[in-house]
Amino acid sequence: MGARPANPKIRLEAATKTFDARGLRVDALGPVTLTADDGEFVVLVGPSGCGKTTLLNLVAGFEFPTTGRVLVDSGPVGGPGPDRVMIFQEPALFPWLTVRDNVCFGLRQHRHLDERERRGIAERHLALMHLEAFAGACVHELSGGMKQRVALARALAPEPRVLLCDEPFGSLDALTRERLYGELQEIHRQTHTTILFVTHNTREAACLADRVVVLTGRPARVKQVLPNDLPRPRDFYNPRIVELASRILDELKAELDVVGEGSHAG
Repeated sequence: MGARPANPKIRLEAATKTFDARGLRVDALGPVTLTADDGEFVVLVGPSGCGKTTLLNLVAGFEFPTTGRVLVDSGPVGGPGPDRVMIFQEPALFPWLTVRDNVCFGLRQHRHLDERERRGIAERHLALMHLEAFAGACVHELSGGMKQRVALARALAPEPRVLLCDEPFGSLDALTRERLYGELQEIHRQTHTTILFVTHNTREAACLADRVVVLTGRPARVKQVLPNDLPRPRDFYNPRIVELASRILDELKAELDVVGEGSHAG
């Protein structure tokens, strides 16, 4: 894989996050040291509740580290910004707007664009997601997979440099997910966006990632980083994808075994 760049797109430097839950201290993260290069697709996997979403929130600027630093483009993250966009498991579209207007909504902060230009950008991104025929449709007319593709088009329309994905395909059926894996790989190839992607699905991680980061239990720490040099586009059923998914699962099981042993220690 070669040496990592001195100034990656995203860098967490011994970042921790502690919450106060009704007077109880909850250590959610860290210390975590992690990088994502410009244009890299990094997937985070780990046990439920281990802090994966907290890590995304730190990069997004929704939360701030208790100790350590979070940097994007070598500068500390001081809050949300147009260079970073988050996609969630639920598409969170506006039901009173058409598909096109949902995608246009994220472009309103770009005041130098007039309405015609916003519409053109929205339609290009809908075409990228193969949704141009549904531009004038209402959200309730779409399937779950189509809604998530609209959410992707809306996120990508302002051309963010970092896309943060919190289990975006978790609520979709298997066939729809597998179709979206191919589409997301093609979008990544075309846009070169840096993607930080959270999932519980080890095969999904193996199919999408340039690197898979395996996190331990709470507080989350980096246990293992698995590079993935398989050529794209990747077939979900490729034996080498299945093999890598099995390695990821073995790392997760090993962590659960350690936790289990610790909980029964005398």
